[in-house]
Amino acid sequence: MNKPIGARDGAAAIYARYRREDLPMPPEWNETLELILAHRSYRNFLPQKLPSGALETIIAAAQSASTSSNLQVWSVVAVEDQERKNRLAELAGGQQHVRDCAVFLIWLSDLSRLERLAEINKREALALPYLELFLTGAVDAALAAQNAVVALESLGLGSVYIGAMRNHPEEVAKELNLPPNVFAVFGMAVGAPDPTVPTGVKPRLGQAAVLHREQYQWGEAQLEAVATLDAKFRDFQKEQGLPEQGWVRQVLSRVRGPDAMSGRARLREALEALGVGLK
Repeated sequence: MNKPIGARDGAAAIYARYRREDLPMPPEWNETLELILAHRSYRNFLPQKLPSGALETIIAAAQSASTSSNLQVWSVVAVEDQERKNRLAELAGGQQHVRDCAVFLIWLSDLSRLERLAEINKREALALPYLELFLTGAVDAALAAQNAVVALESLGLGSVYIGAMRNHPEEVAKELNLPPNVFAVFGMAVGAPDPTVPTGVKPRLGQAAVLHREQYQWGEAQLEAVATLDAKFRDFQKEQGLPEQGWVRQVLSRVRGPDAMSGRARLREALEALGVGLK
């Protein structure tokens, strides 16, 4: 049921996301907006399985996302076996939430399906080795995964994306028995959030930094948005018991050089080893 313009829920949700009060209210407010703006990453889960039918419902939502040219060049592997989760957690740098989640989803760029269909139908698939097709698979996987996040949160579940599946791509592929032309783009730990561990809404850049009208512009508005977020992010880190380094220092530390990429600097080499074309 839609709520009237200027509803307190809308104002509170938008403020929580930006921690600034200079954004206009939406034309209306509803439960979908409430759910999306309240998104946060969960890394602490209760030791329980997903409700019956939840996984299949989440995947149905994922498959309802847009897909380029209806190619549907993505797949997902759902891992519930504890020993396999443990091994994947180690490949992801020892992340405990991968071990603790009810199900660990690994989202794949999957060109193998089209390759096999071409073989079965004795047709050529000469475009598959091109970078555009790999990128299409990665984009499709991301679109599907975000639909899944919205769906699982609507069911009272929580999740966190795991980009560290790209730290050791060949080992992940071996663990999951991935065929050539399939690549693990990222993982997602899913489960029932532990209510005893508070998890806040992480503030984002003000819209002046990301919303460009007609043409891209860099200037004072972007710098102001960055400075404001840097201060707000320090507040967030303090609230969450994290080191108070701010947003700028944190993000720049991730791009300072290949040594900060946790092994992903060799991604091109790994893609070629897994049969993914980059023409």
